[in-house]
Amino acid sequence: MRVFVTGASGWIGSAVVPELIGAGHQVVGLARSDASADALAAAGAEVHRGSLDDLDALREAAAASDGVIHLAFKHDIAFTGDFQGASDADRRAIDAFGEVLAGSDRPLVIASGTLGLSPGHVATEKDTAAAGSPRAANAEAALGLAVGGVRSSVVRLSPTVHGDGDKGFLASLVSIARDKGVSGYIGDGANRWTAVHRLDAATLFRLAVEKAPAGSVLHGVAEEGVPLRAIAEAIGRHLGLPVVPVAPEDAAGHFTWMADFLALDSPASNTLTRELLGWRPTHPGLIADLDAGHYFDGS
Repeated sequence: MRVFVTGASGWIGSAVVPELIGAGHQVVGLARSDASADALAAAGAEVHRGSLDDLDALREAAAASDGVIHLAFKHDIAFTGDFQGASDADRRAIDAFGEVLAGSDRPLVIASGTLGLSPGHVATEKDTAAAGSPRAANAEAALGLAVGGVRSSVVRLSPTVHGDGDKGFLASLVSIARDKGVSGYIGDGANRWTAVHRLDAATLFRLAVEKAPAGSVLHGVAEEGVPLRAIAEAIGRHLGLPVVPVAPEDAAGHFTWMADFLALDSPASNTLTRELLGWRPTHPGLIADLDAGHYFDGS
């Protein structure tokens, strides 16, 4: 297959590209900068210059491909307060892909998330996200393309997609612990986060573009729920810091922008995904990955 990948030089995309190439696929990656273009070329991918806002460039690349994996998201503006703007750009890209792929039965795989899907309960692929979430609405729009002849699927990723080089939630927790001099967790720390290794997530995206049926919801979840206290204990152990509870009313002051996320209890299952696609996560779990030490290099 000739697969067009947005976000191809990002944290997950840079693992998806070699996964696809290793399986014999031809990859075309979206690049908005020279650095991204160079990284894609070095990985063996064809470069398609453009950005998430360049809808004509997205349509052109999708039209010339056998399938699309859409990973790009404007995290830069989302994390500075304009999540709606980032979601709107994401929706425009999904709609553009839907226009080009309509009636072709070609695959469109997009990324979403499990965090907050079914608070306090183990969410399954059959659960729907709460109304009002812009990104969840985008996922539903992508799934809706199936009735128009697009083999669309959604991969709901764990909030913790970990691995060497991670600069996301887990790396941010390590940074906060260093700054505060303690490794904290909220309340009793029993609330759970799902987790998946970046390389296992890449395999799932490959399987999805290859064979996920139209309208599939997939869970990029290797571990159903890792207690936040266990994560804090691993960080404290490696940094030589005390592990302490943080009262819920003090969480915003301690964890800043991460506080609301860290307070969620959001476990999720991968049973249906494994049964549907034969996906078998094989890489280290979250605590084992922390214990590998790369999150603490330079400490």
